Amino acid sequence: MGIRQGQRPADARPHGAALAIAVTAAAVVSMLAACSAAPPSSQASLKPHTGGTGNVTNPQRSYPAWLLTRSALSQLVADPAVRDQLRGSQIYEILQPGQQPLAGVTAKPVVTFASATVLEDAITSGRLPAGTFGVLYDPEAWPFTPVTEQRDPVLAATQAAAVAHAHSLRLMVAPALNLTTVLAPGSREPRWRQFLDLNLAGRLAEVADLVELQAQSLERDTATYTAFVRAAASQASGANPRIKVLAGLSTNPPGAPVDSQHLMAAIQATRFMVDGYWLNIPGQGVRCPTCNARRPDIAIQTLQALH
Repeated sequence: MGIRQGQRPADARPHGAALAIAVTAAAVVSMLAACSAAPPSSQASLKPHTGGTGNVTNPQRSYPAWLLTRSALSQLVADPAVRDQLRGSQIYEILQPGQQPLAGVTAKPVVTFASATVLEDAITSGRLPAGTFGVLYDPEAWPFTPVTEQRDPVLAATQAAAVAHAHSLRLMVAPALNLTTVLAPGSREPRWRQFLDLNLAGRLAEVADLVELQAQSLERDTATYTAFVRAAASQASGANPRIKVLAGLSTNPPGAPVDSQHLMAAIQATRFMVDGYWLNIPGQGVRCPTCNARRPDIAIQTLQALH
């Protein structure tokens, strides 16, 4: 999620789309076991079966998976109530290149890149931390993704997937809604509708192991958020029934402030349409210059209220 509509700073994502509290090993509850050694294609989806329609026919789990930056995770697990809420959930810990996973936290480390070319080079040159579960490709219409990749993010993701899978890594892809400004210039439709018209979720699901929908810019309007997530998740699962799908949320996206009620409404409306959420707590910076001030308290309130 470069956070969305801008996306991720050094440890967060702008827009459309993370916190530095030390956490002792004793304070952190065990979450999920380390990743399986099985190849990506053998991983079953955590998402309830939707039959390609977005309508749940067989809910399989009550706890959503969470994609969290290293700094966001460190703040969240420092709260005892949140640690309890996260128990039993799948946690993916997003690392910037060069970062090491949090000590004492059992999560699946995922290193994020805005460029597929840089991602491939990091893999082939052995510059990922030991025990890395996967890599996250975050293409957006911004200076951090090469223009050639912005013009064909599916080809870039396909090439990245080949390299990742050859090294027993999962590939996650988080295409920003603002890619539509490059792929469908001049369109007057809302970006989320353009994104659906381009079938980006479906085309990327054919090559990736997980697709993250950068929906956080829509979270102020639950109906629109739900419509986009439902349609995009259906496109993804229709193209690849084994794909995992996450939806984006942000505690402080650009624009009018949001609160935990916005996030809870989005989760309650979509939690059986997706496997989980990328919970953004972005910081202002070059990757999210218009983000509001960080609000980890909103993330904590949301997780405390989640049942």
